[in-house]
Amino acid sequence: MKLFSGTPLSQFSDPSAGKKARDRGEGSGTAPGPAGGSTAMPSRLRVVPVPRLAAGGRWRVEAMRSLSTPLLLWFTRGQGRITVGGITRGYGAHNAIFIPPGVMHGYDVGSQTHGTAVFFGSDTALDLPTEPHHLRIRDVGPQAELSGLIDNVQRELDSGKPGAERAAHHHLGLLGVWLERQVEIAKADAKKPAAAARLAARYTALLEREFRSGKGVGEYARALGVTPTHLTRVCNQSCGRSASDLLHDRVIFEARLLLSETRMPISQVSQALGFTSAAYFTRAFQHRTGKTPSAFRKGN
Repeated sequence: MKLFSGTPLSQFSDPSAGKKARDRGEGSGTAPGPAGGSTAMPSRLRVVPVPRLAAGGRWRVEAMRSLSTPLLLWFTRGQGRITVGGITRGYGAHNAIFIPPGVMHGYDVGSQTHGTAVFFGSDTALDLPTEPHHLRIRDVGPQAELSGLIDNVQRELDSGKPGAERAAHHHLGLLGVWLERQVEIAKADAKKPAAAARLAARYTALLEREFRSGKGVGEYARALGVTPTHLTRVCNQSCGRSASDLLHDRVIFEARLLLSETRMPISQVSQALGFTSAAYFTRAFQHRTGKTPSAFRKGN
């Protein structure tokens, strides 16, 4: 059942918040879609230092979310954990992680983390992978090649020269070729995903499509043909988090995004995310963030 309808949500947009988001390197984030899931905010090709992505709050990188455009994370220093499509892995230096549009993910960014995020933008015509890939690049040659390609994209975007954006997209095309080649190399050593990993990936894909519906873990489990207990056990096994935690994290991320970057009334944020009442939404939000929705909005 559609839980939220009415005046177009564009009337609640906050132009100043949008500018702040662009300054942080965001803009491939999500905005509420008409039937669940997310709709892209206008986005262009951008190259952003990974630490800057957390400048507006660690929740902006750690909480479960998806983007409407492809993303490549190139970590050059530090280590942490990243969850993509319900699977958690450790990452370290010289890890390249490609995340297609609509794939739920979140990751740690520590004080020693360095790297670059390449947001491909919504107008790319590249032939990119349709599945996520976590590539551990061990050879110096491919490491230097990827860093050089990203530097070339950034240099053109910063140059202000005629045709700079077109030139940047040509370099991005070479980056796409690099990615294709490294994926093929990785496939030769890859093992077939275990049944638990496949179920976790199916769950997060379904969750990403329907997280606005107000459904609970039991309803998702039934749709997947398993029991809630089994689904929770699988999620704990694949990413160290329960099915319920993944669900709540995704919903509250979207709530924080709407509260910080639109003027939508809190009661309508609650409705848009499938909560049965604004009071229940407030309790759930405060439990996850330590702040009421109104206090969070004032602080952002």
